[in-house]
Amino acid sequence: MHDRRDSLELVDREIHELILAEERREAETIRLIPSENYVSAGVLAATGSVLTNKYSEGYPGKRYYEGQKFIDQIETIAVERAKALFGAEHANVQPYSGSPANLAVYLAFLQPGDTVMGMALPHGGHLTHGWNVSITGKYFRSVQYGVRKETGRIDYDEVRALCLRERPKLLWAGGTAIPRVVDFAAFAAMAKEVGAVFAADISHIAGLVVGGAHPSPVPVADVVTTTTHKTLRGPRGGMLLSPSTHAQALDRAVFPGLQGGPHNHTTAGIAVALKEAAQPEFRAYAQQIVANAKALAGSLLEHGFDLVSGGTDNHLILIDLTNKGIPGKKAAKSLDRAGIELNYNTVPFDPRKPFDPSGIRIGTPAVTSRGMREPEMKQIAAWMARIIAAPEDEGLAQRVAGEIRELCGRFPAPGGLGIGE
Repeated sequence: MHDRRDSLELVDREIHELILAEERREAETIRLIPSENYVSAGVLAATGSVLTNKYSEGYPGKRYYEGQKFIDQIETIAVERAKALFGAEHANVQPYSGSPANLAVYLAFLQPGDTVMGMALPHGGHLTHGWNVSITGKYFRSVQYGVRKETGRIDYDEVRALCLRERPKLLWAGGTAIPRVVDFAAFAAMAKEVGAVFAADISHIAGLVVGGAHPSPVPVADVVTTTTHKTLRGPRGGMLLSPSTHAQALDRAVFPGLQGGPHNHTTAGIAVALKEAAQPEFRAYAQQIVANAKALAGSLLEHGFDLVSGGTDNHLILIDLTNKGIPGKKAAKSLDRAGIELNYNTVPFDPRKPFDPSGIRIGTPAVTSRGMREPEMKQIAAWMARIIAAPEDEGLAQRVAGEIRELCGRFPAPGGLGIGE
């Protein structure tokens, strides 16, 4: 047992109090940022364990440091669980997060200056899919595809034509603000046609994939990248999945190509999360995420909100607030004061600048983890409509925040120390 004199409260009361304050905030607000979630007490315990003390450069059985008896077992368990859960021949659980995992793909398969093709960031793609402010857009020749203005959806014929013209060596599918199912088989066919490596980034939807609520790219992709948090409900980490033919190239790209020692406490947290994701309860959770998102989208449409692509197939909803006469940043800050947490976001063909865009982005993973269902989604949409209609009304914001605290009290936040319960 740890000496009480070594507790965080006594060692650093300032940080201790801020952590407790954040726990209360997470317990008392409706968290709609689609990349956020609540991890279990088990994941928290593993992530905050003595495993953070250990250095383990290399891979199980091939380390550059001694004392790996238990670390090797932990990482092997995490790898085997990932392979079983996703149906992959190979898994690497060492990437520090999603962006380093994506960078490993470039290092494994490309040379600087090679052509990469991915979804444009303003249309829902990710920085590391070749966007110009990212190293992936600076060190490689980047070609970007988007969605059709009329539908807000990917036109696969247009993407194929672009792919045939530009002939990329790496083709990305997936992103950060895509509310519709991605046709991975269509991307795989394009990549095969031009001899490109096909990489599927499922960071946002990994939990939906293993829960059977979204098609899996594992059978058709050369490499699948993902974070281990978001819908997968693990710690902040990254993961690579691939056929065994690419195992060596990807492993070498992660270490020694990009990283030193893995974060063993995170690896243990990933192992715990993967075990949880293999349970029948998680499958029900993934299905409910989508059901809640569809219910929330339907209620928002009833309140006159303009949804990009007209709705959602997954956990995420992208809202264009132009018809509401309020910019996304102002709306996000007004909703935050009322206890509804989300992020302002560009929408396809947005005339406004990225730091003050037209849209907001919301998702249902966290509220679903609390046990909320369709009736609560209808109430959340009503609260959002009230605040958006009167963003300057501080009295209204405080009243709504109180109503939200009351609702959250009926749906305790998972994990943590129980401060907000």
